[in-house]
This record gives sequence, C-alpha cells and structure tokens, in this order.
Amino acid sequence: MDNAITSSFAFEGGVSNNLLVMGRTVIFMMKLRWQPKKNLYIFIDEGGDMVFSEKGTRYFTLTALTKTRPFTTHQTLTELKYDLWEKNIDFEYFHATEDTQATRNEVFNVISKNINQFTVDSVIVEKRKTQPSLQKSSNFYKKIFEILLNYVLERHKGKFQNVYVITDTIPINKHRKNIEKAIKGFFKPWQNINKATTYKIFHYSSKSDINLQITDYFNWAIFRKWERCDHRSYDLIKRAIFSEFDVFEIGEEFFY
Repeated sequence: MDNAITSSFAFEGGVSNNLLVMGRTVIFMMKLRWQPKKNLYIFIDEGGDMVFSEKGTRYFTLTALTKTRPFTTHQTLTELKYDLWEKNIDFEYFHATEDTQATRNEVFNVISKNINQFTVDSVIVEKRKTQPSLQKSSNFYKKIFEILLNYVLERHKGKFQNVYVITDTIPINKHRKNIEKAIKGFFKPWQNINKATTYKIFHYSSKSDINLQITDYFNWAIFRKWERCDHRSYDLIKRAIFSEFDVFEIGEEFFY
C-alpha cells in the first residue's frame, strides 16, 4: 500500500524522500482513523421490585446509560447541588425517588439541556407475564441483563477497546449476588468472541458517581411512565432513549 501511494509521486530518477514520508503519514493517519475508541461506559439502574404477585409493582425496568468521556455534565450537576444546599435543601446526592419535586425539576432541566450527550436503552418487563421458571431471581436477572447488554454491545461492536459496566449496588444481598453473576455470565462467552475488547464490572453506591445518579433519573422517568402512566418527566428525556423494549409486549398469558 505504501508503494501504491508513493508511486504516483515518482519523479524521473526516483522517488522524493519527502513524498515517501508523506505516503507513510497518510497510511499512519488512516490507521489512526480505523482504530477503535478507547473506553465505553455503561451505567445500569433498575426500577420496580422482585415481588411476583399482586403485592409487587406491575413492571420492572432495567435501564442503561451509555457514555464516553469527557463527562461534561458533572460540573453542572455538582454546582446545582451546591446551589440547592445554599437554599437549605438538605440532601446527600441526587436520587429521583427521594428528591423533592423542585429538585427533580432542576435535575431534569440540566439533563434536557444536555440531552445529546446521553444514549439510553431500557428493557421493560410486565412481571405478571413472566413464566414461573423465570421468576426466580437468578434466572430473571440473567435473562434481562442478557437482553439489555446484548443489544447495547452489539451496537458498539468493535468500536471500543475497553467496556466498563457500572451498576448501583442493590441493598438485598441475594439480588446483588444474582446481578453480579448475571453480568459475569453474559461477558464470559462474549469475551471469547470479542477478544480485542476487555471489560470490567463495578458495583458502587449511586451516591459515589454522578453518572449513576443520572441513570437513576432516566430509569425513574421510564418506570413512572409504565407503572403510573405518568409522562411528565419521561417527555423531558425521551429524545435520549435509543430503545425501549417491552419484553412481553405480545404476550397474553398472565401467571398471577
């Protein structure tokens, strides 16, 4: 390929050294263009509960926020937190369920103004359509995480060298272990196929990371839309939603 590029610059008596360098520079730049980006971050949060009865939530949502650095909204949300503290609004971190409506309005305002920085995918499960064999926590998480991660990563296949998956820690130890097992179980065969891409999994409290808090807000808005037919917050963030997959949309059988 080097010869093909430089031969067109050949003079009588040979090829200019400067043009040889030019040819190699073009090749180098083309290689750089073809190289995958370095890091992809996938932040995941869930909504609803694991109670498969009329006493539980009707829906379960699993939402992924996909981002690359730089994370430019961090500073804006940090400043917002300080502004709210100065207004005597007492809170440790942003958490949609616990925040006041006034705080939610401010956070959604920041998100909507920066909506092009976010890509969101969500899996929706109408729980009463879940077959009994899948209602076991370990089986349920395995299937739902597989659906979500498979879709997100297939879209980014070959584009990144490293994938970082970060989930909010789950207070119930049994469910937390099942989530960890589900994600690792998905990535083991995935890594065998995608050898050029490495992955790392972190489970942190959402209070430790702004992106987990943003993911919580996206998931909260999506969950409210499905569970309560409340579109108020959803309408503010829907432009960031790449996919919203209702797993049992065509299912007609109820199991409780």
